[in-house]
Amino acid sequence: MYGMQRIPLFAGVFAALFLALGAAADTLPPAERRKIESLLAAVERLPDAVFVRNGKSYPPRSAAKFLRAKWDDRAADVRNADEFITKVATRSSTTGKPYLVRYADGREVETAVFLREKLAKFK
Repeated sequence: MYGMQRIPLFAGVFAALFLALGAAADTLPPAERRKIESLLAAVERLPDAVFVRNGKSYPPRSAAKFLRAKWDDRAADVRNADEFITKVATRSSTTGKPYLVRYADGREVETAVFLREKLAKFK
């Protein structure tokens, strides 16, 4: 019986935390949200390229999905597109290794450079 009383308390705390994180994400200005969405779309549409994370290659669609999930996880820390690049899309939080875009010709570009070039076109 004692354990059953904890479930509603836990559910209430979890719901409050979820709402607080959602509220933080909702404070992102619409123009910044559009920029981030455009950056994710640029990753998803990488022509003849792959996304490299921790030495492993991923197709563009998987990379965009991964970055979106990471953004969702860190929404409270991201107030604009520049912070999205810096805090989400630049490097692995596990290993610290930079994310890369590897083109079919073997050329590699750090995602920070790739995304900042794209972002500059939006401004």
